Amino acid sequence: MYGLNGKKAIITGAAHGIGKAIASRLLDEGCAVGLLDLDDGALAATGDALSAKGEVVIATCDVSSKEDVEKGVAAITAKLGQIDILVNNAGICKVGKLLDCSEAEWKATFGINVDGIFHLVRTVAPDMVERRSGAIVNIASWMGKSGVAAYGAYCASKFAAVSLTQSLACELGEHGVRVNAVGPGLIVDTKMRDESEVKRKAEGLPDALQRAQDIPLRRPGYPEDIANTVAFLASDQAAYITGETISVTGGLWND
Repeated sequence: MYGLNGKKAIITGAAHGIGKAIASRLLDEGCAVGLLDLDDGALAATGDALSAKGEVVIATCDVSSKEDVEKGVAAITAKLGQIDILVNNAGICKVGKLLDCSEAEWKATFGINVDGIFHLVRTVAPDMVERRSGAIVNIASWMGKSGVAAYGAYCASKFAAVSLTQSLACELGEHGVRVNAVGPGLIVDTKMRDESEVKRKAEGLPDALQRAQDIPLRRPGYPEDIANTVAFLASDQAAYITGETISVTGGLWND
């Protein structure tokens, strides 16, 4: 256990996959959690499923919208109070070469993956700064460290997430707020992976299980692998870690 009992956390993109696993793990650690997601049906189902573990508050939210974020955070803090942990997990991935990427797809990718972090941090972090305490964890990607064909927009957005993490760590460190990121590798059992696999299959590209054979650990990752790392980074056991992007890839990326 990481000593998070009594802490309050907000997790974005929490209705499915990695976000749901993070919420579950933080509840196991004794946190109360606020869940934000645009998929209101799945969000309600996740909230109901996790409520047996502890206090869960949900709010439908499009993280690319400043107004939505402010309303969603207000709804959660009205019930939970001050937020100790912010996990920016919401993300989308459009598979396709950059020359085929539409302007709408490009803007949507950055709206969720980059603007979402910006809006949440600007809404939640001021209170952390005032209290001189807090932990922010951004979910980036191993593709935020290495460009990959057919994932140009996604890679660019995740490079931005890594850069935002580093800049925020520099700006907020003096106020007692730590900011780190997790760079997942090939993670299965997520909505994003399922959607990506459909597109890859249509283009004749190898599927996740085939690609996993090139990973040193010879398996894909699971949402719980990411949740375990988030719990550590959110805890005081990571008290001297900030500005880092921790790769959780089974050896796919070792930087």
